[in-house]
Amino acid sequence: MKLQPKMFAQMRAASRVLMGKGPMAATAALQEMLQHSAATSAAAHSQAEGFGAMPAATPAAPPPMRDLNPPPPQAKAAAAPAPDVPETPEAPEAPEMKAAPMFDHTKMFDNFMPDMMANLDRLNEAGRSAFTMPNFQMPGGLAGMQAGMSATGTSAADALPGKFIDGNFSNAAGTRHYKLYVPSTYTGQAVPLVVMLHGCTQDPDDFARGTQMNVLAEEMQCLVLYPAQSQQANSSRCWNWFSAVDQTRDKGEPSIIAGMTREVMGEYAIDPSQVYVAGLSAGGAMATIMGTLYPELYAAVGVHSGLPYGSAHDLPSALAAMKGNIGRANETGRTIPIIVFHGDRDTTVHPANGDELIARGVPHGAADIVVEPGRVPEGHAYTRTMHQRADGSPHAEQWLIHGAGHAWSGGNARGSYTDGKGPDASREMMRFFRTQSDRTEPVT
Repeated sequence: MKLQPKMFAQMRAASRVLMGKGPMAATAALQEMLQHSAATSAAAHSQAEGFGAMPAATPAAPPPMRDLNPPPPQAKAAAAPAPDVPETPEAPEAPEMKAAPMFDHTKMFDNFMPDMMANLDRLNEAGRSAFTMPNFQMPGGLAGMQAGMSATGTSAADALPGKFIDGNFSNAAGTRHYKLYVPSTYTGQAVPLVVMLHGCTQDPDDFARGTQMNVLAEEMQCLVLYPAQSQQANSSRCWNWFSAVDQTRDKGEPSIIAGMTREVMGEYAIDPSQVYVAGLSAGGAMATIMGTLYPELYAAVGVHSGLPYGSAHDLPSALAAMKGNIGRANETGRTIPIIVFHGDRDTTVHPANGDELIARGVPHGAADIVVEPGRVPEGHAYTRTMHQRADGSPHAEQWLIHGAGHAWSGGNARGSYTDGKGPDASREMMRFFRTQSDRTEPVT
């Protein structure tokens, strides 16, 4: 669905009507609206196939709705399609598609105006609590997650000698569960801390399985903190990176994640110069927010298939940013040391977001740019671009993975949304993080 300026205005106007009806009604209305539009709009079909143009005269079958984190390829094969949304319509159905009338957007808003999102223009404390990102389900979405789990359902930490500890953190903004991996090599010495923010529909156990960060924690002697988004805060368990309050220091979810980080630093011997934050998709967008709002807390940021800080302020602008129409936040004057991974076949979060993350992360007058093409044996080709400081250390690093989609590069198939063809994003992030512990430039 192509979101025109007039349509944005209509969505915002319609959203005000739903104030007080709650997220379930809003999500259902938006879901139905997008399904109607996708079923009859050639533009929507073009986007689902990967942002390419499609001749208007070519009849198109309606694509299934895309999840914010679509199931990985191996999961799609195991998933049964929903009976009323066939993934590949048979040839005899084509004439019906030709005869179908084009979708009337005016009629759409007449029908759905009473059931639109709750005041997307004013995501304040009250509005945000009633707002959740919709789960754009597609056949195999749930099965895809289940297919990514191990056969026994055990987590990656079960086979490791360290401890995977459950915990909770609360402040004025709310309560969130978390899991903390403490490696067996930790004996009270000062160690790094990595904060890992999962993507939509994921949880700490799933994210640990897929990224294998706990395995690296044993090898590299660090603690790994996995904050968990609650289903009450977002029905798809997405971090609310598009909400105004959740892009504000000491407010909303940033205050919870920062408070959780500080709590772990108070309970364990953590080297304060080696605290990092990373995430996937919605978690990647939130990781950027954390690095931007709390530069004194996080020494560097890792973003996989995520979005820049301030790229959206409500649901319509979030959907636009995910398709590459990226908003601009007020400049903070800071540049965060950042490493970015993005697949050039990602049709969930457009790769332009990775370019924008790097553009904002590189300080003015960076010394050198080094470009290194490469290929993983029997895996993906990639282009690695390093923006180096005068002393040769990297300040920003971008990995564009050729042929990869919306999945954690080099991840383990026991976790959801992983691509085992590499390169290994987890290991490369840890390598990059280690180069940032001896930063010489002051944080402002």
